[in-house]
Amino acid sequence: MAKHPLYLSSLGVVSALGTGKAETKATLAGKRNADMIKRSGFLSGRDTTLGTVTAELKKLPGHLSEYDTRNNRLLWAATCQIAADIHELIAKYGNERIGVLIGTSTAGIEEGTTHYQQRVESGKFPESFRYEHQEIGSPSEFLQTAFDLRGPAYSISTACSSSAKAFASGKRLLKANMCDAVLVGGVDSLCRLTVGGFDALQSLSDGVCNPMSKNRNGINIGEGAALFILRQDEGEIELLGVGESSDAYHPNAPHPDGLGAARAMQSALECSGVSPADIDYINLHGTATPLNDIMEAKAVHAVLGPDVPASSTKPLTGHTLGAAGAIEAAILWLSLYYSNIGTPLPVHLWDGEIDAELSRINLITSNQSLAPRKRLAMMSNSFAFGGSNVSIILGKGWTTP
Repeated sequence: MAKHPLYLSSLGVVSALGTGKAETKATLAGKRNADMIKRSGFLSGRDTTLGTVTAELKKLPGHLSEYDTRNNRLLWAATCQIAADIHELIAKYGNERIGVLIGTSTAGIEEGTTHYQQRVESGKFPESFRYEHQEIGSPSEFLQTAFDLRGPAYSISTACSSSAKAFASGKRLLKANMCDAVLVGGVDSLCRLTVGGFDALQSLSDGVCNPMSKNRNGINIGEGAALFILRQDEGEIELLGVGESSDAYHPNAPHPDGLGAARAMQSALECSGVSPADIDYINLHGTATPLNDIMEAKAVHAVLGPDVPASSTKPLTGHTLGAAGAIEAAILWLSLYYSNIGTPLPVHLWDGEIDAELSRINLITSNQSLAPRKRLAMMSNSFAFGGSNVSIILGKGWTTP
């Protein structure tokens, strides 16, 4: 076990699961439906199912209006849930000792697309056009400005592993004593460029995605944000380990044997000091694309064995791309946080049609809870284009007295 424990002391979250911890937990427990909605306007001539945040997103405060995009509104919706904790953090450590690390892949690209379209049609940009909205660094700069933070602040954009990698970078900032705490998370908003791009790759599902099924035919894109406070001094939920690898097998296809995925999982185990037998649940990357599911099942089977409870939550959130690692870490956080009454495990939603080509893994097909126990450990996988692979392990009861 690591000599210097790290804690995720606070969580703000918004996605197709709902807004806030309670609503997200209720959706995961099947008490309300996730907002996986057929949407028009993203693809020419047809609708597509998208994980959508349906709650009204408030405009940003006046002094932050230059950052006003849907992406930053999503991040603000998550941030406001833990704003009091952030202010307490500033009072304790000072502005200079708090960093900001945000994973994203869309930033304000949707607003940019709309404004460029208006430029073509009318000959000029609207007054609201800001080139800076499209910059990947916008979310982290916005959050830093919102709280007048002066520690390191930057965004990470490695496609679908972006916000998972933010945990690794935050860990390094704390280890190097560059910060006393870091705001770590991810955000992505729906945009036509992204949805159209995945459609061009023939990767979009006809309906709600169907991970690990022999009938799977692609992903749903989603949107959302999750933000944590990562610190060394206190917290109930522990960041036990992060593992990274880069196999660079192909620009947009994973290694068929899951070698890079397995290396990331093994590295996370080594970093955390826990054994494969200690992992109580794994949240799969589980995109429902043929290649990802085959390789991930191989990697999970090889590293953790066939019996660890597993599920993909992308049929409930959509694939939130740069925000996926943070939102799926939030799902682990919630399961661990409520473990005193039995730890609920997210059900794997699919049609139950087993693909004989997939290595055997233990998909959670009905409501299950782990009995209360002193120590728990859970893993989440995030895999991206170009072979950027990250596995995160969160826990409870490992480093606390």
